[in-house]
Amino acid sequence: MRIIPISLPTPFYIGPVNVYLIAEEPLTLIDTGPKTKEAIDALRAGLRAAGFLVTDIQRIVLTHAHEDHCGLARSLRDEAKNAEVFVHGWETGHRIGRLEYEEHRSLLVRAGVPDDEIDGMRRMYEGVRKYADSFADHEYSPLWDEAELEFATGSWRIVHTPGHTPGSCSFVREADRTVIAGDCVLKRITPNPVLSPDPIDPSKRFPSLAEYLVSLARLRAFAPTLVHGGHGEPVHDYEELFNRYLRAIGERQNHVIGLITKEGATAWDIAREMFPGADDVHRFLAVSEAVAHLDLAQTEGKIAVEFSGLKEVYRRLAG
Repeated sequence: MRIIPISLPTPFYIGPVNVYLIAEEPLTLIDTGPKTKEAIDALRAGLRAAGFLVTDIQRIVLTHAHEDHCGLARSLRDEAKNAEVFVHGWETGHRIGRLEYEEHRSLLVRAGVPDDEIDGMRRMYEGVRKYADSFADHEYSPLWDEAELEFATGSWRIVHTPGHTPGSCSFVREADRTVIAGDCVLKRITPNPVLSPDPIDPSKRFPSLAEYLVSLARLRAFAPTLVHGGHGEPVHDYEELFNRYLRAIGERQNHVIGLITKEGATAWDIAREMFPGADDVHRFLAVSEAVAHLDLAQTEGKIAVEFSGLKEVYRRLAG
């Protein structure tokens, strides 16, 4: 079963995105790249080099629904004469009306983000969303944890690996312990646990970092020999990366706790201290990072949280 990586350019700070063609019946593309001319041209070239055309694609599978990974899904589906599109039901990035404004605004208010900053983040997002077309709910099929993507000569296990987003999925070929992990596993950077409403109760915040640690442990249980990530080079030593991630997360959490003053601090306060020069989308990612670590520290009993008006204020515990 041939796995053909194709690197596509993106307009985002993360740089090129990796998509994967599974050259087996049914011909399957995992992730698509953003909706740009540069990305579709590079994808067509990659397909031609492998001996295929867009019209040969029979199935499109999304690891998650960020624009750099899902942006071309609709146009590829249409050009491929209605190839079936699969994505986990907890994702919202591909949907019409995605990233519901009031739900996200409420989470940002709770994090202590000022109104003018929230408005700026919204304008930023409006600029980003042009890189992906939306799907109505009837236009895609759901991925299910522990189900299988079946091919003529074998199958891949679908593993729900939430953390980067609530619906992030990885795909494991147990025959040779190969994994396609999207942005759950990246060789040179630790994936950002993006601030998201809880998919079951959108009035709550999704516990992204706690879920991410579970996801990393689930993948570790397969003892992967090769992990293909959404960006950068493949990972050949998952155990080393797993332990490096744990160390980095522990160090970041200690740093976050250390930034809480005697008067307490909001997630926005912590984000501005951690990343004072952050601009554009990085301001939202900085808040996401701060919230994720504060949530985990609070869940583990390392800090306390209380409301001051609509804002959550975190405080160190005595002693």
